[in-house]
Amino acid sequence: MYSTKDFKGGLKIEWDGTPYEIIEASHYKPGKGGAFVRTKLRNMLTGGIVENNFRSGEKVGKPDMETRAMQYLYKDGDDYVFMDMNSYEQVHITEEQASDKGGYLKDGQEAKVLFYNGQPLDLEIPVSTVLEVTETEPGVKGDTVSSTFKPAVMETGITIQVPLFINIGDRIKIDTRSGNYLGREGSA
Repeated sequence: MYSTKDFKGGLKIEWDGTPYEIIEASHYKPGKGGAFVRTKLRNMLTGGIVENNFRSGEKVGKPDMETRAMQYLYKDGDDYVFMDMNSYEQVHITEEQASDKGGYLKDGQEAKVLFYNGQPLDLEIPVSTVLEVTETEPGVKGDTVSSTFKPAVMETGITIQVPLFINIGDRIKIDTRSGNYLGREGSA
């Protein structure tokens, strides 16, 4: 069980039989009445955001969650197929569960899959990755301005904004949380 004093961003709790991730938690002590914690929660099953106030000292459950290291194998229709590194069991994760993280997956890449009650729920990937540019307008010699951007399609099919001097075949580092260009491979 977790108490409200444990609440902080990123903590996963079970409330009303549903797993939630705390996005924000603020402790309040008004002049009148008891203290409380105002929270913003993300429903881990639906992705919906709710706000709730918990009385100070209130207890919530720990969700039955487990994280396993898995290897991304391939995309099968709308599902991403992963293999457990220990048991070789294959698990399908839907595009909805992977959200925008699926666009950064390369064949053979390791990732962490979060399971809730034995079912895959969420995907955790590294905060940055290196991908090769497969389509973009050609760069102009001497065009080294890094504040002007153009769209580029990566080897995984995802499109991100890159500086004008990036060409097809360049390997670039990308922030997987925001989709922002971080630099050429090895320079960021």
